[in-house]
Amino acid sequence: MIKLEKTIRTGFAVLAIATALAGMSRQASAQQPLQDVIYLLPAPATLPAFGPWMLAQQRGYFTAEGLKVNFQVARGGVDVAKMVGAGNATIGGAIGDTPILVRANGIPVKAVAVLGGRALMQLVINKDKGINSLKDLKGKTVTALAFQDTTYFALLGMLSTVGLTKNDINGQAAGPAGVYKLFLAGQADAMASTPDWTYIVKTQGTMKIDVIPSDTVFKSMAQAIVASDELIKTNPELIRKIVRATLKGMKDIMDNPAGAAADYIKANPQMKLDEITEIFKMYNEYVYAGQKVIGEMDEGRLSALQDFYLAQGIIEKKTPVADLYTNQFVK
Repeated sequence: MIKLEKTIRTGFAVLAIATALAGMSRQASAQQPLQDVIYLLPAPATLPAFGPWMLAQQRGYFTAEGLKVNFQVARGGVDVAKMVGAGNATIGGAIGDTPILVRANGIPVKAVAVLGGRALMQLVINKDKGINSLKDLKGKTVTALAFQDTTYFALLGMLSTVGLTKNDINGQAAGPAGVYKLFLAGQADAMASTPDWTYIVKTQGTMKIDVIPSDTVFKSMAQAIVASDELIKTNPELIRKIVRATLKGMKDIMDNPAGAAADYIKANPQMKLDEITEIFKMYNEYVYAGQKVIGEMDEGRLSALQDFYLAQGIIEKKTPVADLYTNQFVK
């Protein structure tokens, strides 16, 4: 009995020491400085389009990965890719097919995660102006974020399915606010939209509209995280942390848009809970659905898009599809 009690006391002593050491290790880990990351966004961070990133920030997912993410804004996804490829930002956000556009020009970036199996862009048309189909856009004014943004190229893809080109419309690079403001003012007949702007015109406009998700006629893509070849080679763990935290934010929106919206507006108090909830629901419907593995790139879809860009003269040469993306960070 005495021997047994001694063994138990020894065991508890060892356990106490191990527990103390583990606590010290956690405390030391917690005291480690966070790694600064410059994350370049294609438009202002306050747009609900960046809900997964903002939620990851608000709910501490980046911090839990040991990261201090600093968001900066560029002028569209192509600009983001150029800056990331040049090493002027750690990582950035664009559209899944953006590497097609920039890699052909020697900019070494890849898509490392795609946020959804559908497409970011929807075409919103004003039916009161006699527009009932894509063919009716001939000679009409259509707004887009920028001519170098991939939502604009998705618009061109949609037009191509009915034999129209950019020369058949009056395209306007209107910026993130002008896209929908010109449409609401009746100065544009259609707009290359995202769920953020689609919600605004649905709730503030008086005209009769129709919403055509781009991927119902042309397989464009959702938002993506893009990283340089250099970072993928030298610091894959950093990319894995960023991807993991961001996809966790996206999954939260998919699982509980109202709960996600409540935390989102803590960081953006100028927003309204019911509005953000509805926009997040639209992202679930139009953008996030359709992936067997969250974040995974669809290689066949990417390849078909590259064929389109080549045929349209948007790129001059093709890039091996395997050089445009990697799924190593979403598995």
